Amino acid sequence: MLNSSLVVESVLAKKEWLEQIPENLSTKAKELIEINDKELSLISFLKTPNQVVALVQTPQYQLNIADITSELSLYLDGVQDPGNLGAIIRLADWFGISHVLCGEGTADPFNPKTVQATMGSIIRVKTYQTDETFFQELKIFDPDFPVYGTFLDGENIYEVPLPILSHMRESSAGAIIVMGNESKGIRDTVAQHITRRLFIPSYPPGNPTSESLNVASAAAIVCAEFRRRS
Repeated sequence: MLNSSLVVESVLAKKEWLEQIPENLSTKAKELIEINDKELSLISFLKTPNQVVALVQTPQYQLNIADITSELSLYLDGVQDPGNLGAIIRLADWFGISHVLCGEGTADPFNPKTVQATMGSIIRVKTYQTDETFFQELKIFDPDFPVYGTFLDGENIYEVPLPILSHMRESSAGAIIVMGNESKGIRDTVAQHITRRLFIPSYPPGNPTSESLNVASAAAIVCAEFRRRS
């Protein structure tokens, strides 16, 4: 957090942690406060906190369609579980995805459980609270911009052509992947904006298996396949 662009109001830490912080980072926080184990346990959301907590201003990112269309981005339609959202932000960071759009019904990206699940990726991945009007604005900006989504009746992701993002088109070089609600999937009102429906097949084909994949696991598979083709 201290080494990011976020504004750190306070760092509350045990003495041994404060003694080890590099001098160039100690000035990044507006205040450093020494606390003991009991005080740390009272203010932390964790049952067994480590040595330090920070109070950081929630960043307010301005959604810019041009930024979204220049690279691979994620749109989450009603991903309600903070743990799933945090895991998706973390994998977005891993796969070099800078923008995660949180559609209607999606958990707060700055929910404490979400922040914890990101394991620090929240400082590098920009998140935006938006709704279906985003797709209307996207269509005005670029009517042919590719929007992918995962469905049980989609095309096998390993067999369909996927864009080579860095050389895909002259007007833009990106794509959007839509991931849906944990139990209901992608809503019809969002699905109508998707230009290609993808399916992650189970293995081996035809064998009895679970009903579906966890949304964070599915997002990881899709993002990995997109990056593998790039």
